[in-house]
Amino acid sequence: MSFDYILNRYIIPYSINIAIAILIYLAGKFIIPIVLSIADKLMNKSSVEDTLKKFIKSIVNALLYVFLIIAVLSQLGVDTSSFVAILGALAFAIGFALKDSLSNFAAGAMIIVFKPFKVGDVVEVAGTVGGVESITLFNTVLTTPDNQKIILPNSSIWGGKIVNITAHDTRRVDMVFGIGYDDDMKKAKEIMANVLENNPKVLKDPAYTIAVAELADSSVNFVVRPWAKTSDYWDVKFSVTEKIKEEFDANGISIPYPQMDVHLDK
Repeated sequence: MSFDYILNRYIIPYSINIAIAILIYLAGKFIIPIVLSIADKLMNKSSVEDTLKKFIKSIVNALLYVFLIIAVLSQLGVDTSSFVAILGALAFAIGFALKDSLSNFAAGAMIIVFKPFKVGDVVEVAGTVGGVESITLFNTVLTTPDNQKIILPNSSIWGGKIVNITAHDTRRVDMVFGIGYDDDMKKAKEIMANVLENNPKVLKDPAYTIAVAELADSSVNFVVRPWAKTSDYWDVKFSVTEKIKEEFDANGISIPYPQMDVHLDK
């Protein structure tokens, strides 16, 4: 076997393949940052959250380098079909093992993209009420009114009812007050109206509502529905409840206990 044969049969073709493989690798190293930069600009235009943006960029970066390595190995004459099959099987195994985490990730992506709530909002999710401390791709952290830290998986949030308590600037405060059947309904209504009119945190617009809602077993029930700023909700609820009780007592309006009339047939 002559040297010319070896040169033409092995050395030159392999040298060319190695040179092309090196060029492919260098081109990939140059192109990948450009692709990531374009993806970053597109996500910025779409207002994608930073958490989701970083994750997407890391996934795209990993996939591009996998494709680059496969292209380089293929150019060197390595059979990459088995390598791709192994990657596919590995991806399937990882996906199956992490199905709960992937479910949380998908739910987290939906929360970040559609924004049913944001950090700082007070929400009721998965049976828990609290202020949103942080939102990640896998869980959401709430702080409850009594200062407990609750970490909820995102799948439990996205799959259930989401109540954003502080989504709007104003809220209606719904209260019910009962008076006795022998009491003066008109007078009771005037007392409740005066309490609302004199409370500085009760909004004038929208107007409050006071109405007889129910003739109950032991009382005539009024619904009292003032509006307040969301930040003043509990102040209004507590102060109005206390003041109405005081005014009812001062004006002889009773708040009856549950009672039952028993008639004996002799």
